[in-house]
Amino acid sequence: MLLSEPFHCSAARSLRRCEYPNMRHGFDKRIFNGKSLIDDIAFLLLHMPSIVRALRKGQVTRIFMEKIMTIITAVNGCIYCSWFHAHQALSSGMSELQVKGLFDLQFDSDATGFELIGLLYAQHYAETNRSPDNEMDEKLVQFYGERTAFDVLLFIRMIFFGNLAGNTWDAALSRFRGHPAEHSSAAFELLYLLLAAPVMIPLMFLVRKSSRAKGDAARTVGPKSNGDRERSSIQALKG
Repeated sequence: MLLSEPFHCSAARSLRRCEYPNMRHGFDKRIFNGKSLIDDIAFLLLHMPSIVRALRKGQVTRIFMEKIMTIITAVNGCIYCSWFHAHQALSSGMSELQVKGLFDLQFDSDATGFELIGLLYAQHYAETNRSPDNEMDEKLVQFYGERTAFDVLLFIRMIFFGNLAGNTWDAALSRFRGHPAEHSSAAFELLYLLLAAPVMIPLMFLVRKSSRAKGDAARTVGPKSNGDRERSSIQALKG
């Protein structure tokens, strides 16, 4: 599984060995509160017809969309979205090195001329926690036009929702371990656990199963060089 810098672990390291930064002081990733969760659900439901249109007839290709989603995930650090979109990026036709570069936020040389502005905007949008500069908004619209620029934003909002959904689940579990997220409510997290459990519990098992399988494969093959370990971890995603 590919993991990004916020996890402080390399692409070749097993998921179960990764440690969240500053976990001793609490869970410190971006998560939902009650209002932001409702607002995001309302936004996505309201714009569902536009999302369907963008997926079917938009100028944003599948590879472009996966690059956007992988970059946002790299910034927000959702382990479940990292696992899923590493698979999706590879299946969309990207190379192993391209996927690794996206998680490392080193994508300039691999992006096409059409993609680069959108990818830079996606990174900026995530790093500013959904508060992009007006100048960046204007550049996005000037380059793509209003419709395609809005499609890029829709895909950003979709993956942002997924990232925070995964992080909020982990924040609730972290509270049970004695490391609560700052400015979060135990009551909200408990309700979220109940609502999200049908989706998140199977996803947790899938991620852990993938991690264990890669760990077993690494032990079977034996010691490798750093470069070989990195290539093997990415190759495992294709299985």
